Amino acid sequence: MSTLTVDELVRKKCSPCEGGIPPVPADEARALLTHIEGWKLADDGTRIKRSWTAKNFMAAIDFFNKVAELAEQDGHHPDLHLEGYRNVSIELWTHAIGGLSENDFILAAKINQLPIKIKK
Repeated sequence: MSTLTVDELVRKKCSPCEGGIPPVPADEARALLTHIEGWKLADDGTRIKRSWTAKNFMAAIDFFNKVAELAEQDGHHPDLHLEGYRNVSIELWTHAIGGLSENDFILAAKINQLPIKIKK
């Protein structure tokens, strides 16, 4: 996979993954993440993650609902985490291959475009 810009990623749609493809190598994942603000590669290189502190509980839930709608439209579903009533984090990885695929970077770029009311 070549290094795509955020605009190119956002224009793409996630494609179904039933396995049988190799995960994106960690060095390529790091290169892609230079274009996707706020996302970090997990230490083992198999997932990407981003965290936010929402303004309050309802702002966090509202954001999750927007992420859920987007994920359903693209057919690629992240792991959503809410701790301490407003600390939001999202992990992306492609379960079928046990690592990262282009879908994860597409969805991360799209999630970054969703509004979230954050703590100031």
